[in-house]
Amino acid sequence: MENLHELLVNRRSIRRYTTQEVNADDVRLILEAALMAPTSKSSRPWQFIVVDDKEMLERLSQCKPAGAAPIAKAAFAVVVAVDPTLTDPWVEDGSIAAAYMQLQAADLGIGSCWIQVRGRFMADGITPAEEHIQELLQMPDTLPVLCVMTFGYKDEERRPCDTSKLLWEKVHIGTWKDVE
Repeated sequence: MENLHELLVNRRSIRRYTTQEVNADDVRLILEAALMAPTSKSSRPWQFIVVDDKEMLERLSQCKPAGAAPIAKAAFAVVVAVDPTLTDPWVEDGSIAAAYMQLQAADLGIGSCWIQVRGRFMADGITPAEEHIQELLQMPDTLPVLCVMTFGYKDEERRPCDTSKLLWEKVHIGTWKDVE
């Protein structure tokens, strides 16, 4: 990309991927971006589980009834888990790392999608999605799963963000102003 603004305008969530594998150097750069993400008090409470096995990706995609299908077709996925005992803003710390991965992927021409896991349930409506993932990946149950980030080469084209439709009424300068 030419610059960060152009990258932000053009980065869109991608849910359909080609079968092309992502080379190891690009995967490393995406993970490096996550590891450079800022955290509260430099606690670095996150853990990242990289999955590229097609059978496991398919099993992970069953973590919830809607919205998780892109996991099965991704070249690889990164499960973002965060230790809440290391920092109070653990959700924020994990979210920033996930967003950094998306930005790095976009810069490399690789598509990505955030798959929400925290607070979601499997099709039975009882089993938390994160428990399903923790069990599949043999993770400790004390390490909550925030999300699964999917990555791969785009098999769909999305229009860039239309900056003329930005919600500037949501921006308040100096103090709160009611929007009429």
